[in-house]
Amino acid sequence: MHNTTPAQSRYRLVEYTEADTNVKAIYDDTMQSLQLPFVLNWFKCQGNNATLLRGNWAKLKSTLIAGEVPNVLKQLIIYNVSNLRGCDYCAHAHGIFADSMSRMISEEEDYRATDLSSPLLPNSYKAAIRLVTKAALHTQQLSDEDFLELQQEGFTDAEVQELMAQADLVNMLNTIATISGIKLDNELAEAEF
Repeated sequence: MHNTTPAQSRYRLVEYTEADTNVKAIYDDTMQSLQLPFVLNWFKCQGNNATLLRGNWAKLKSTLIAGEVPNVLKQLIIYNVSNLRGCDYCAHAHGIFADSMSRMISEEEDYRATDLSSPLLPNSYKAAIRLVTKAALHTQQLSDEDFLELQQEGFTDAEVQELMAQADLVNMLNTIATISGIKLDNELAEAEF
């Protein structure tokens, strides 16, 4: 059985100009919070349902953007899981976001955060990416030793919870992106960070 991507989005993408007042308010918040001058297709494919969009945005905002764990690490987790799961939209989008934050990890000129095997990527990040990926893809295989490893890497109990919440978030992100069949935003593909 082959994984086929639809030729076009299965859900109508609701553009900002045609969105109702409630959806526009959410779109505005996404653009402000993500510091983007456009609305991502991931949100536009939910623009027909303000209740769903509001709930999914609230979860994404509080799990991915807020908190103590560096955003670049969260982006790398989503990038890695999405790649392994074959969610092209999320892998590309979160890869672009992570690479735009490469300087948070290293000032080296050609360093790209998405080079997960780079010696410049801290061991604590590598452990978090590996263990949260395990949590997302093989939840029941997670062990007490995995949590202990994160603590030994210097993550607090609150940060470990925040990291593990990325496993749930990436599953939601990937599911919506894959089901809807959305393509990478032209604006994102052309962006230079």
